[in-house]
Amino acid sequence: MSEIIIRQMTKDDLSSVVEIERLSFTTPWSETLFFNELYKQRSIPKVAVIGDRIAGYICANHVADEGHILNLAVHPDFRGKGIAKILVKHILEELKDTACRFLYLEVRASNNAARKLYEGFGFNVVGTRKIYYTEPNEDAVIMMLRLDSGMLSP
Repeated sequence: MSEIIIRQMTKDDLSSVVEIERLSFTTPWSETLFFNELYKQRSIPKVAVIGDRIAGYICANHVADEGHILNLAVHPDFRGKGIAKILVKHILEELKDTACRFLYLEVRASNNAARKLYEGFGFNVVGTRKIYYTEPNEDAVIMMLRLDSGMLSP
């Protein structure tokens, strides 16, 4: 596999990002939602690039001492190669340079692969959101990591 480059997401990346989103989720974000992330003051939209292809992306944000991973996906052609782990690690390193102390996310209760990924970084389950997801209806597990005591790599 070629070198993985993590960089800021740009508007030129949006068609590839939206394609990955549609391949990954039953209720995908629209291009407009991704576009908005590019210009929000405290947003951190990143892409993983291999060769000339967008292999995956992550969108996070932070306000005061709290951060939130909003969205993460890897193109099916590149899954199982550690790209999601690299993207999460990149966000954690970037947030450690801010005043952010807590990082939150929601994940489908049945998404064991994602839960295992986050647990590997030291995230813990702190609650649930009932019927947070649709198509199919499912609860979200809320996970949290204390950045001052969490791990930077699983």
